[in-house]
Amino acid sequence: MLELKYNKDKIEAGCDEAGRGCLAGPVFAAAVILPDDFSDPLLNDSKQLSEKQRAALRPVIEREAVAWAVAAIDNNGIDEINILNASIAAMHKALDQLNVRPEAIIVDGNRFKKYGDIPHTCIVKGDGKYLSIAAASVLAKTHRDAYMEELDSQFPEYNWKQNKGYPTQEHRNKIKQFGITAFHRKSFNLADPQLKLNFEE
Repeated sequence: MLELKYNKDKIEAGCDEAGRGCLAGPVFAAAVILPDDFSDPLLNDSKQLSEKQRAALRPVIEREAVAWAVAAIDNNGIDEINILNASIAAMHKALDQLNVRPEAIIVDGNRFKKYGDIPHTCIVKGDGKYLSIAAASVLAKTHRDAYMEELDSQFPEYNWKQNKGYPTQEHRNKIKQFGITAFHRKSFNLADPQLKLNFEE
């Protein structure tokens, strides 16, 4: 079972992102404050859950959270400030939108930038350790997937409804065949899987 909180005596928001490694589309982030009595045996790191499980959890989290918000930085913003900074900026935007101000923030991963005067803790693989980060991972993932499925109707040749913009071989082959769209991340190596993606910091 995941733990509820890292800071036991504080109003704590968990943050996570989705879509960092994608070739197209925004990076999404969520911030979630859960009630102290929250419990759900299904909730885990979104990558460990099926699409059906994530879809089932999303309304539970949105209904039962003390506060939640989802935000995104689009591909142009990613190209401008790099994916690490864009991921953190999306988390900050999500925190801005919370209708309850947290007293502490826990973040999945090992990098974050100070958010106002609120103390934060980075937790590697935190989405598999703390419920609020896991909840944020589910919301970020499901909201982003829904966005990419909508985009797929405009660009069906890239099969975003299935690959969600991730660097599958099919997606790379379609980029080679059709070129890029206005939603592709130009700062990433889009068509050649032998080249590492641009994760500059």
